[in-house]
Amino acid sequence: MKRLFGFALSLLLFLPLSVAFAKSTVYPVTIDNCGNPLIIEQRPSRAVIHDINMSEMAFSLGLQKDIVGVTGITGWYKMSPSFKQRLGKIPELAPKYPSLETLIASKADFFFAGWNYGMKVGGDVTPETLKPYKIDTLILSESCSHTISSQQAASMDLLYDDVKKLGVIFDAQDKADHLIASWKARIEKVSESNPLKSDSPVKVFLYDSGQDKPFTAGKYAMPNALIEAAGGINVTSKMSAGWATTSWESVAQMNPDVIILLDYQGANGADSLQRFLEAHPLMKYTNAVKSARYVRLRYEQLTPGPANIEAIEKIAEAIRPKYF
Repeated sequence: MKRLFGFALSLLLFLPLSVAFAKSTVYPVTIDNCGNPLIIEQRPSRAVIHDINMSEMAFSLGLQKDIVGVTGITGWYKMSPSFKQRLGKIPELAPKYPSLETLIASKADFFFAGWNYGMKVGGDVTPETLKPYKIDTLILSESCSHTISSQQAASMDLLYDDVKKLGVIFDAQDKADHLIASWKARIEKVSESNPLKSDSPVKVFLYDSGQDKPFTAGKYAMPNALIEAAGGINVTSKMSAGWATTSWESVAQMNPDVIILLDYQGANGADSLQRFLEAHPLMKYTNAVKSARYVRLRYEQLTPGPANIEAIEKIAEAIRPKYF
């Protein structure tokens, strides 16, 4: 009887994540994983988490004791002092993408990563290559656009759903629900602080990197949702892509009012990006550059994770400074 009950509950949990979860997990449990079922037989105890944004999701649920390693942090200069404190003694197993051998050697039973976030479609490390070693893989929802052609434009549900999934997998559903409710309350305050909702939205451009062509966020990438939640419009929202390149001509033609600069640590930080824009033959004439309306945001603020909420607040302040 107990086994049947667990099976029935696992079927319920495979429904869309808008369905209310039980307050405690009964294993085995089935989670939607980019349109495929991920069956978790028991609570993971040796997790490996890729990238700072996904690590911060896990940390927000207090899962450090269940994590045996992280990957993809220092190779891109993402280790902030506050993150290092939360990381504690958890080792970084690979500075960039982990190899299959690295994950096997860690004796991991769970890997949280995404397409182009620690895994590559058709690469050596995928859910299929890890499965024979009894390593379950949860795929970052934002990255599902690489394998699902009908993916909808990015929304805040990308963050909420991934945190809900982690809550179910690690039997931390109450914490997940509390976090999501607190995040939604903060975003609601941002919305309430914008008295000009009926006006034309302020146009916002995200500049990640690149000089010949700018690397930016299309409609499937998280910044598209952040800009919208802040009351703006992403000038590259018609790009049917996640993170991708476009042309300077098309960006300049859209004439953004505000520019988000991705502030990597090191030589390629926001200062370098700003200097490039101010000298660019097209971009220097845009409203954003002429008025020096920039927002500097870190990598973890622009990829799906808890820092998204602070990012929305900062973008909103840049869009409507007199209301903050």
